[in-house]
Amino acid sequence: MDGSAPYNPRTVEEVYRDFKGRRAGIIKALTSEMEDFYQQCDPEKENLCLYGFPNEHWEVNLPAEEVPAELPEPALGINFARDGMQEKDWISLVAVHSDAWLLAVAFYFGARFGFDRNDRKRLFNMINDLPTVFEAVNGKKLVKASSTNNSSSSSKSKSSSKARPRESQPKKAVAAPPKEELEEEGMEEAEEEEGEHGETLCGACGESYASDEFWICCDICERWFHGKCVKITPARAEHIKHYKCPSCSKRARPS
Repeated sequence: MDGSAPYNPRTVEEVYRDFKGRRAGIIKALTSEMEDFYQQCDPEKENLCLYGFPNEHWEVNLPAEEVPAELPEPALGINFARDGMQEKDWISLVAVHSDAWLLAVAFYFGARFGFDRNDRKRLFNMINDLPTVFEAVNGKKLVKASSTNNSSSSSKSKSSSKARPRESQPKKAVAAPPKEELEEEGMEEAEEEEGEHGETLCGACGESYASDEFWICCDICERWFHGKCVKITPARAEHIKHYKCPSCSKRARPS
């Protein structure tokens, strides 16, 4: 297996570098090199896994033959779900499983070489300072493999056909400005916003809308949520073109 030569990091710093290298390789596969990754994950092939290597390379391959394998194995059969889900959902699913695998490998090394409690805590803190693969993949919103899947164009046509009147946009609300600014710009605008959403309930907690809270709407089910309830900040919302709430994200949709 390319890039999988035996490598045994023995210190916290070495395990962290190993983690970063494997993580970087997987992120490449799911973002900038996604078209190649997509093509390799043919559902007609046998069970395939996505491997990341310390040298920042990645590979789609069959699982190790020996049982148990020298290292923990990635999620098995990622290729089978490729054509049964929307492409972005499939990529997100692979990203989540890759995050779990990366942690498993890092703490496998920690256990094998006898890291004590402080070493494990230090390793976890170093890892936790990095965005997860899932966050990196979904935050960048890079171009999908449109040449191999037409889901992008179909979703675009759906979103354009469902465009709402100007009064109900934007979908992603932002935190209301301070009172002083509202007074300068006129209280009418704030009152209109309060009137429009005043009876709206958060799809997560069931509480009503408040003008001083960040508020976001799901583009799929069109329910509104407090940003804090779905862990979306105003800054992050600026980079989300089409927001999907946790419930809609869990649903597998056909391409």
